[in-house]
Amino acid sequence: MRVVAVFGMKGGVGKTSAAVNLAALAALSGRRTLLWDLDPQGAAAYLLQVKPKVKGGSVALLTGERGLEEAVRSTGVRGLDLLPADVTIRTADLVLEEEKSPEKRLNRLLKTVRDGYDLVLLDCPPGLSLLSESVFRAADVLLMPLIPTPLSIRTYDQVLEFLEGVDGHRPRVHPVLSMVDGRKRVHAEVRADLMRRTTSLLTAWVPASSAVERMAVNRAPLVVSEPRHPAALAYQDIWAELRGLLA
Repeated sequence: MRVVAVFGMKGGVGKTSAAVNLAALAALSGRRTLLWDLDPQGAAAYLLQVKPKVKGGSVALLTGERGLEEAVRSTGVRGLDLLPADVTIRTADLVLEEEKSPEKRLNRLLKTVRDGYDLVLLDCPPGLSLLSESVFRAADVLLMPLIPTPLSIRTYDQVLEFLEGVDGHRPRVHPVLSMVDGRKRVHAEVRADLMRRTTSLLTAWVPASSAVERMAVNRAPLVVSEPRHPAALAYQDIWAELRGLLA
């Protein structure tokens, strides 16, 4: 089982859209896929038309009061299951502080579903926290959606700097550009600069598009509702690159 965390230091960068579409593509390709929503907004469950209510709250999954397999919900995408989030997950850091080796907590929990899935995607809340450190320890790949602006790229540098101080396992970090507007000169300049700075940048990128925003209206992954849309094709290209990274 491989683990991919879709992570961002800032909200509003297309993180959940990427997580939902990539999870759908993974499932449609035949991989048994689990998407774990760790964001209190619970947007992944909303987009996949899954009721977010979890007995005891989703934070109960972190404490072990409920097993992950008990809270798994099926979705309308064949082969894709979801662990939904609710507002209780906002207290994750308080819960993890009470755990022994909290940075290893997610990794221990995911081992309990290892036999049931080929791929787990983690839709992470923004920002650095004890929960995000636990995410980093569990993930094989950290996928970072970034809008091509200087402040957004700065968050990529901050994550790399943080990981340099982490002992033990570190995920491979791969930025992917999101909400790219070809009419904006700064987007082209930042993209070119990032390509010069790192070989880990995915070559595929997601264009700025109202179709991605319509996911909240259609409540379905774009790759399912409008598979030939340019943004959906971009997610397909990103999945192809990600699949190669996981091989």
